[in-house]
Amino acid sequence: MDEQEILETVSADDAYDTRHCHQAIRDKGAEALIPPREGATEWPDDEGGVIHPRTAIVRCCNEMGKKEWKRQSGYHRRTLAETAMFRIKALFSDKLKNRTFAAEQVEAYLRIGALNKMTGLGMSESYPVS
Repeated sequence: MDEQEILETVSADDAYDTRHCHQAIRDKGAEALIPPREGATEWPDDEGGVIHPRTAIVRCCNEMGKKEWKRQSGYHRRTLAETAMFRIKALFSDKLKNRTFAAEQVEAYLRIGALNKMTGLGMSESYPVS
């Protein structure tokens, strides 16, 4: 993994809706996709009168609702990633066996490759039953 890779978005649940988290994400040049906590208020504008990105999220959630904001922003991708990580941990353990970071990366990629292979062989079809 190249350390020069660009981080575009960071998705997290509302427990991470803090000034510290939002600032850390901004410092990396990424967009925060964090739903505001219950009863969230707008934060002051940045220097120069620019609306704080978190304030924009609060306004969107107030106007269209959290569910619609999550759909439009792509926040739902976080759930898909969490589901994939759950599958990997359930199948292969939640701990890596190797001791060096490079070896851990290889081990993680091998696990992901094995999961992708199993998924490619066939996923069960699910549908609502009425």
